[in-house]
Amino acid sequence: MIKREIYLEKIRDFYEETSLIKIIYGLRRSGKSVILTQIMDEIRDKGVKDDHIIYINFESLDFSEINTAKELDRYVKSNVKDDKLYYIFLDEIQKIEQFEKAINSLRITNKFSIFVTGSNSRLTFAELSTDLSGRYVSFRVNSLTFKEIVELTNTKREDYDRLLFDVFEWGGLPQRFSFKDNNAKFTYISDVYDSIILRDIVERLKIKDITAFNKILQYLLEIEGREFSATHVLGYLKKENTEISTQTLYSYLEALCSAFIINKVNRYDVHGKSVLKSLNKYYASDLGIKKIKINQKDINYSNCLENIVYNELISRGYEVYIGKTKKGEVDFVVSKQKQIKYVQVTYSLANENTATREFGAYKPINDNYEKYVISTDKVDFSRDGIKHINIIDFLMGNEF
Repeated sequence: MIKREIYLEKIRDFYEETSLIKIIYGLRRSGKSVILTQIMDEIRDKGVKDDHIIYINFESLDFSEINTAKELDRYVKSNVKDDKLYYIFLDEIQKIEQFEKAINSLRITNKFSIFVTGSNSRLTFAELSTDLSGRYVSFRVNSLTFKEIVELTNTKREDYDRLLFDVFEWGGLPQRFSFKDNNAKFTYISDVYDSIILRDIVERLKIKDITAFNKILQYLLEIEGREFSATHVLGYLKKENTEISTQTLYSYLEALCSAFIINKVNRYDVHGKSVLKSLNKYYASDLGIKKIKINQKDINYSNCLENIVYNELISRGYEVYIGKTKKGEVDFVVSKQKQIKYVQVTYSLANENTATREFGAYKPINDNYEKYVISTDKVDFSRDGIKHINIIDFLMGNEF
């Protein structure tokens, strides 16, 4: 497995930090456990002995007897033999009842550096209890970026375009690259999705109408990149002989986001400099989910391009919004450390009408922040101070 430096470089400063719990969260099978392993390897390289590294995988039967906060606290402390620093790694900790109390209890001893992973929103800011408020740092892990996939597959430059279209179809879950046969890929991605639905959503949120739940996801993926409308979704479900309340719809949407199946993107008023609460959009966290949920023979590459750009931006640590202007919108407004950039995404600029439309989206914006248009074109179409970037150059991190 490749070294996931994009995350490790953010976490390293906290390796010896005992006052803050390190939370690593994200979609199932996105590589969180691998990152824990790589952190342990780096700690060993510093001279830390195995008897000062305590690793618990709560999906393993080896630790099935640990189900509560007290049992976890007791197990960890029973493995402590001296007053030196111990490194505690707790994989998929959301399975433990009141896990916050256990890790907070361990944290206050000041001789544990604690790392935890999880696959639902209990490991994010949304639902953590006051036991951990202000006492953790969190790192979201996504599917492999294109650059990571190139490294994993050892793909040569002349084959980047082929690889990109493969990712459009099958996504970037690390283990799916172990399979060459398309049926095997489909089965694997389906199984990952089913495990998310059953373990992280149905059991925890007590969702009863799985059929409606799946139809909502399918609809969102089919209209990806377009404004979300609750009225349209409910109308679609009614035509499919499925009726739910508006409250239930939003509950299901929250469940899809909390399990990291989809990402909600809010709209940002470029002129008013404020985040809007309506007319948001949704993007798939991994393109492979679209493969198994949408009943379409032909792939919408334009939507896939926009989706992969969004996923790349959040992997790089940007806050991402949909930009609203006085005369329309900009695909993405991105911000990091108070630095703002604008991004338009289109499949091709070869048609002059398309080029005029994409570059023209910036006309209502009078500020001096950097503006980009990303497409598959290999010819540079930059104009009027707006930079055009080829999608491969963008994904490989050569520009932007």
